[in-house]
Amino acid sequence: MAANRLKSSVLEGGCACGEVRYELRGSPMIVHACHCTSCQRRGGGAFAVNAVIEAENVVLRSGELHTAVLHDGESGKPCDTWFCSKCGTGVWVRYHTAPGDCRFVRAGTLDDPSALQPDAHIYTRSKQDWIDIPPDARSYEVFYNIKEVWPAESLERLRKNIETSEPLDRGD
Repeated sequence: MAANRLKSSVLEGGCACGEVRYELRGSPMIVHACHCTSCQRRGGGAFAVNAVIEAENVVLRSGELHTAVLHDGESGKPCDTWFCSKCGTGVWVRYHTAPGDCRFVRAGTLDDPSALQPDAHIYTRSKQDWIDIPPDARSYEVFYNIKEVWPAESLERLRKNIETSEPLDRGD
């Protein structure tokens, strides 16, 4: 796992115009650099860095978010994307294929995006050819087996989150 050494137990972030402000209470369970075509298209870049954290640990401090339900290009399943109602910056996503009630927070919206480094690169089958993934980085053509990759503490947090989450219509 990458050394995501947090300077505090709360990370703060927001949208491009400053209207939306949020905080993450605690550290993410895992951080992905996602190279899927959906993240490329939605983010307008070569990949997205997503901090996976329980929804209850993502606190909207100010501003108004709108939600769009999109269909993920890789899985074909829906995902909910929250974005600033004023400037349109996407700040987090909930993938219907992911277990529990977690948010995939766009690390680029953090006040200090360098606070989090990817623990794994996923969907590298669709990464841009000019992207070089470090040779010592965990890298997966698609996704991976969560039980084999996540640290024990994160697995326990996920287990608790699944137990307390409302069922989600996963669009099957």
